[in-house]
Amino acid sequence: MKLLVVCLGNICRSPMGEGALRSRIARSPLAGRVTVDSAGTAGWHEGKAPDPRAVACARRHGVDISALRARPLQAADFRAFDHVLCADRSNLEAARDVAPPSLRGRAVLWLPWAGIAGTDDVPDPYYGDEAGFEHSWGLLEAAAAATVARLSAQAESGIIGP
Repeated sequence: MKLLVVCLGNICRSPMGEGALRSRIARSPLAGRVTVDSAGTAGWHEGKAPDPRAVACARRHGVDISALRARPLQAADFRAFDHVLCADRSNLEAARDVAPPSLRGRAVLWLPWAGIAGTDDVPDPYYGDEAGFEHSWGLLEAAAAATVARLSAQAESGIIGP
């Protein structure tokens, strides 16, 4: 199973989401069976490290995302990944615009897909302060936990495989 976390610039939400998801997967029965990456619907930051505030936020929660580098979402990602987990509705629409028509359904809003109720979007903390990053982290961490639970249930049914 391969998962791709997507936001706008791939320097805040999607690397934090990738880090939260990787950390959760590594501590679960899915370790070694699910891979995670991240991308952005805009290529402005290609090759750059995550925003220092995102790195600091993840680090406060025991996750190191400092080695990640931004990259743009590409049509080929829809063939390479089983699910494209979008941070918000705007990026979902942008991702589906990039997707080959037959694979557009792989792009989903991550929070509802994971079963998180109450909000569909992870707010972009880029123009905010530390509290905004913490709020986004909380949503991403909840989505990561729910994703691991969802995929673990599938693993028990034999969908993911041994």
